[in-house]
Amino acid sequence: MSTLQIFGLLAYGIFLVSAFRYTDLVHFANNKRQQHLVFGAAASLFVLWLFKAGIFDGLDVHFLGLTVVTLMLGFRLAVISSLIAFLGAYLVGYGNWANFGVAGLLGNILPISITYLFYMLSFHHIPRQLFVYIFVCAFFPAALSIALKTICLGMFYFADGIYTWDVIFDNYVLLIPLLVFPEALLNGMAITLLVIYHPAWVYTFHDKFYLDK
Repeated sequence: MSTLQIFGLLAYGIFLVSAFRYTDLVHFANNKRQQHLVFGAAASLFVLWLFKAGIFDGLDVHFLGLTVVTLMLGFRLAVISSLIAFLGAYLVGYGNWANFGVAGLLGNILPISITYLFYMLSFHHIPRQLFVYIFVCAFFPAALSIALKTICLGMFYFADGIYTWDVIFDNYVLLIPLLVFPEALLNGMAITLLVIYHPAWVYTFHDKFYLDK
């Protein structure tokens, strides 16, 4: 393993340990609804991530879906749920195990962190309205997440000497304009349906903040 791969694995491991450490696992073990949401989200991510396209190994694109999962579960449970999906995807040949840490850090932790940062900033600094929640907390962070994930992962492949920048740019980075709107639309529509029909499933949404006068 290269230095960057080892660093990525250690950094990803730190986030995982923190997520498990600060999650009330006893409460989780006794909360059937929370279990269904975490494992259901993991199963959905697993299926979503298997539908990928690309020419070069590692330079493949797919929907992330992590913005809606983060808003549903919160930061820590989103990290845990994405880990379950990530392990399942890798077990069926999703990617190279040597890149597991880097891919987990940039493909999971980065989008989850961006989404939760947008949510926290909007909650404390922007008037709380339903449309603000949908667009500022779901639509825009989803678009930014997939763009930054693609750029950062491409930079990793270049810095690690796996591919030349021409190959990365032509087959990966160049696809960003085609990815941002579908990713944003997918997460925006999903969170809209959830807050309308199953608001109790969304950890970060409360009627008293976004709907009540």
